[in-house]
Parts: sequence; structure tokens; C-alpha cells
Amino acid sequence: MSRQILNQQNRLRTLMCALVFTLILSAASCGGSLYKVKPIIAAPVADGAAGASAGGINVRAVPVLIDEESQELFESNLLLAGLLPVRVEISNQSGAALDLKKNRFLVSDADGREWKARSAKQTVARILKANDVYLYNPQSRAKFEEEFRAQALDTETPLGAGEQRRGFIFFQTPKNEAVSSPRGLTLSIEKLPQPLTLRLN
Repeated sequence: MSRQILNQQNRLRTLMCALVFTLILSAASCGGSLYKVKPIIAAPVADGAAGASAGGINVRAVPVLIDEESQELFESNLLLAGLLPVRVEISNQSGAALDLKKNRFLVSDADGREWKARSAKQTVARILKANDVYLYNPQSRAKFEEEFRAQALDTETPLGAGEQRRGFIFFQTPKNEAVSSPRGLTLSIEKLPQPLTLRLN
């Protein structure tokens, strides 16, 4: 092999090493979120949302069923990833604190299939997998999860008497398939003083 070819190969290796090093530095310095989640929505759940009351607990809920709305809220199409965001508003007029951690939120469709609630961490993992995102800064993922938790309904803190709380609950389709014109969606909340069921669409 000639000296000229060896020199060219050495220069190419040096260039590749410099490029890889630059990419590593760039990734390490980028600590922003993987997707830009919209700030927390403080407004009440929209008029016309499904509602139900029992035992002094009032619940209203509205699902996000439009791709554009999902993109606007989460900068990602959750519906294509098989995730259904449902914005929930709970009012406690029962006279006693409500331990939401014990409650079970479940969506079912017209075919009787169950859509299970997912945590913010599980939701983010599903979004990344559905979008084939495997290489990322861990800090960016942590930031993304933090922003999702901020939007999610807080079920860890008891809801005091006379208090109201809002937030999203994310549900996964039974076979991880995309959410596409689902029929007869029903939200059930179990382990309340009295179970509640709301027809979402």
C-alpha cells in the first residue's frame, strides 16, 4: 500500500474521530426536552364534556381524539403511538379527603376491550419506541418525563374536601395499535366510595 493511500486513510480516521467527538459534545450540552410539552392547562374542562357524580365526587372528562390537538399539546402524535390522552377534572364535595392513589382509572371501548392507564414514564417510553427514538441525551428524556408528569393528573396527593384537580390520564390501546375513530369509549373510576362511569364519545 502506497504512502499516499496510508496518509489519506489516516486523515479520514482523524476526521471521523473529530466528527464523533463533536457529536458527543453536542449531545451532552443539549439538556432540553426531547419534545416541547405545552405548559399546564389551568382552565376548566370544556363545556359539553362528559360528566358524572356519586357520593359527593364530581368528575368531568374529555378525550383528545384529534391528531393536531395532540401535536399542539405534546409536540408528538400520541394517537399514532396508541395512546389516548383524557383530560380529567375531579371535584371532591364528599366532606372527606379522597385518596386518588387507591382509585383505578380504566377506559373501555364498544367491543368491550380495556385500555389501561399508563404513568408518565410509561407514556414517554411508548412515544420514543413508536417514533424509533433510541439515541438521546438522558437529561433530555428526564426533562420530557418531568413535563409529562406536570400535565398528568396528580393521583399521589389526596384530594381534600372541597378541592378540585385537573390533569391528563394517558391510556394505551389494547394491542398498542393507533387510536383511529374509536367507538363507545367509556371511562370508569373504580374504588371510589361509589364507582363512576362516563361516556366519552
